[in-house]
Amino acid sequence: MQHFSWVTDLRVSKRNVYKLMRGGRARWKIENETFNTLKNQGDNFEHNYGHGEQHLSVVFATLMMLAFLVDQTQQLCCALFQAVWAKLGSKRLLWERMRALFYDYRLESMRELFEALLYGIEKHRPILTIDTS
Repeated sequence: MQHFSWVTDLRVSKRNVYKLMRGGRARWKIENETFNTLKNQGDNFEHNYGHGEQHLSVVFATLMMLAFLVDQTQQLCCALFQAVWAKLGSKRLLWERMRALFYDYRLESMRELFEALLYGIEKHRPILTIDTS
């Protein structure tokens, strides 16, 4: 008696085995690259989101996946994002520089943030008042 472990209800035949294999490999590649990116390119998915009270870790994981979706959309659709990424050379450095700007500046939009990363940002000197009395 043969024992099969089914992952799908599709029957495998000589006619469809190649398409099923390509589909399975494509799915594996997507999953592997997505989670590798989330774990190893500055998002710290595995480290930060495995703990929490009750369902808190699930909420954080969901927010992380939404942020990842926005990131992937930026990568594909935003020429300014692509230029900043190319200039800095790695996403890890891009995220570090992006976070650093939030400490010192109030930025009005993502466009302003990306332009600051691409072209630089001028730091204004504080206005000094001198008491001459």
